[in-house]
Amino acid sequence: MADTGITSRVVDVTQHDLPLHCPPPGSPVWMMHPRVFLDVAIEGSILCPYCSTRYIYKGVPPQGH
Repeated sequence: MADTGITSRVVDVTQHDLPLHCPPPGSPVWMMHPRVFLDVAIEGSILCPYCSTRYIYKGVPPQGH
């Protein structure tokens, strides 16, 4: 595979980061795109459809329904 020079970001998320949206607060201007909310707690891992940042949930599994 050819090197595209693009590095994927991986961000660990806990229950304190929920509800999760990308881009997160404090992101640099070059990383801005429309805000999208991501349901990482159910899947355990999710990819942002805009910037390809992978979020991995490291928190307590959701309880209840």
